[in-house]
Amino acid sequence: MSAPPSSSPSPAPIPQPAATLAPAGMGGAAADDDSSGSPPSRMSDDDDDDGGGGAGGGDRWAPDLRGCGNGGRWAPPDQVLENVLESVLEFLTAARDRNAASLVCRSWYRAEAQTRRELFIGNCYAVSPRRAVERFGGVRAVVLKGKPRFADFSLVPHGWGAYVSPWVAALGPAYPRLERICLKRMTVSDDELALIPKSFPLFKELSLVCCDGFTTRGLAVIAEGCRHLRVLDLTEDYFHEEESEVVDWISKFPESNTSLESLVFDCVSVPFNFEALEALVARSPALRRLRVNDHVSIEQLRRLMARAPHLTHLGTGSFRSEPGPGGALSVSELATSFAASRSLVCLSGFLDANAAYLPAIYQVCANLTSLNFSFAGLTDEEFIPVIRHCVNLRTLWVLDTVGDEGLRAVAETCSNLRELRVFPLDATEDSEGSVSDIGLQAISEGCRKLESILYFCQRMTNAAVIAMSENCPDLLVFRLCIMGRHRPDRITGAPMDEGFGAIVMNCKKLTRLSVSGLLTDKAFAYIGRHGKLIKTLSVAFAGNSDMSLQHVFEGCTRLQKLEVRDSPFGDKGLLSGLNYFYNMRFFWMNSCRLTVKGCGDVAQQMPNLVVEVMKENEGEMDTVDKLYLYRSLAGPREDAPSFVNIL
Repeated sequence: MSAPPSSSPSPAPIPQPAATLAPAGMGGAAADDDSSGSPPSRMSDDDDDDGGGGAGGGDRWAPDLRGCGNGGRWAPPDQVLENVLESVLEFLTAARDRNAASLVCRSWYRAEAQTRRELFIGNCYAVSPRRAVERFGGVRAVVLKGKPRFADFSLVPHGWGAYVSPWVAALGPAYPRLERICLKRMTVSDDELALIPKSFPLFKELSLVCCDGFTTRGLAVIAEGCRHLRVLDLTEDYFHEEESEVVDWISKFPESNTSLESLVFDCVSVPFNFEALEALVARSPALRRLRVNDHVSIEQLRRLMARAPHLTHLGTGSFRSEPGPGGALSVSELATSFAASRSLVCLSGFLDANAAYLPAIYQVCANLTSLNFSFAGLTDEEFIPVIRHCVNLRTLWVLDTVGDEGLRAVAETCSNLRELRVFPLDATEDSEGSVSDIGLQAISEGCRKLESILYFCQRMTNAAVIAMSENCPDLLVFRLCIMGRHRPDRITGAPMDEGFGAIVMNCKKLTRLSVSGLLTDKAFAYIGRHGKLIKTLSVAFAGNSDMSLQHVFEGCTRLQKLEVRDSPFGDKGLLSGLNYFYNMRFFWMNSCRLTVKGCGDVAQQMPNLVVEVMKENEGEMDTVDKLYLYRSLAGPREDAPSFVNIL
């Protein structure tokens, strides 16, 4: 996932990888949290045409493979080979393959840089914008990530950084043909959004995931200025705007037929012009994905569905009636609209759902491959009749209000399920929780093709986790979040060591693991010994000594991201990773037992590593509340706030 430094007229020997500079390969369950979280990668088409012509004389002729428009040119043999190599590399799209190709030799390094069309920066501070644009000259799409993932849990202080402004300023002059930008956990202002239509006349796709800082004013500029816009996806963004300041951004889209294929704004919590949206949907014949916010009633939803009968992905809005002069919409009327939407395969929304209308979706349930009820606090009695119709589901997100009985119905119905996420209605440590080991074991017995699971609960047993490892050996992602601190096996009272040990022993493909509950060093010894493919490890309220971290560092040789919170690990555990930090993307520790001296020792011994420490209590001079450690080609950042100390 890394790249060597940019080339120069007199290139130095190419060093080993040190920063994330790779094309985005982010499909399927790997999108996070981190996975989840980013949209699937799409490589933009290269509009350059291959040159043509004939050969003559005794010299070798080289076709103009870069499409310079000269028809053909004389070139030495080395140049011919480099042009041919560039032509071949155009078809190489996998991140791992491209990174490997760039390390073969100087000519491959240059050719790979010239043909890369999609650039993935996993940490906006890992490389400077200038360095990125100097190396990669033909980029059409940029995926950029900012804050650490624990920002999703309010553990990264407000104002920490991840500002997109230096990147937008660098991308504009360098990539006039840029078509796609995806930002995740970045701070984006309206003025920076306004630069996009000015800088990129062919711009087509904007995705903002878990971002903040912008308002409807910025959205209005995008809608009005990006005349070729195909995708505007706003996902889980932090949006706050006074109602008096809201701009009618929907009406700013072109009045003629648009190229819009995807419009997602369920997180934009302010009111909008519904009549403008209805007209926009009507003049967007290519629209296939539409997710609206909670200001859309089922009466309005029905009107939108009539305008766009070919939708494949639908976010329903509130899924609640707001009766007009003619009275409330009936279930049968809404069911008729869903029956006409025969292309639907993904259904989400239900932001303030009235369960009485759920029978209306029965008509499409058999076709659904993805169902998201993560905002609908449905009881098992409300949920089970729906899930009984969803025989082809591959992805399901629900709240724990469905209970163990609801999960049992999932297990009995959804044998092809690949991804399950069970979120808590109440995420506090002392909450009761409605799902337990019973639901997890039922899922493992009925959904044996499962590849990814995120499961929040308060009560768990080793037996249920062991059953999951034996019944679902193809798991790539196992994230078990026992919310209470240091919770043991609810039946035996033993630590959860054997359960997590079974997961890493039996699930040979596992790449992402989250552990919690009462765990000792033994569990981490299992992880180090058997978790050889793990790239992302999250630890909460677990472990009993610094040996836990040592087991992980020494055993998990492919580890890229390590997140630890509220665990008894100190300087000794931190320093045990000195030989491994350069191979990782980042290491985050929160509320552990670190000192400024221990963190300073790491900074001193690893000068190419950025070591950021944050302290909440200024009175405790030597303690560190938060540590963020990451590799960077750019060195320490210049926009660190006062509460961040870079050692």
